[in-house]
Amino acid sequence: MEEFFHGFLVVCMCILAVCILACLIRAIVGPRIADRIVAINMVGTMTIIIITIVAVLLHEEYLVDVAILYAMLSFLAVVVLTKVYMGVYAERHQKKEDEGEKE
Repeated sequence: MEEFFHGFLVVCMCILAVCILACLIRAIVGPRIADRIVAINMVGTMTIIIITIVAVLLHEEYLVDVAILYAMLSFLAVVVLTKVYMGVYAERHQKKEDEGEKE
């Protein structure tokens, strides 16, 4: 049973790796910035899952702490990216309004 569990977790990590590649493609090709931000968030989430699976496989509890720290960093990165995007969006919106008033 232990070998089956080990094999199952390895297969799950391989599937997650393929999903991370798909999200990276979406982050690069994404037509909108919102798609890119969501893809980056998904990459962070799947990386956290892979770290916790490795923690289970290696019986190393400290890797769970690493996953928690990575979750906090990933959350902050998404918040910063969203804040930057909203600033750019507001600037574009203000510029369109100023151009509309000049005409």
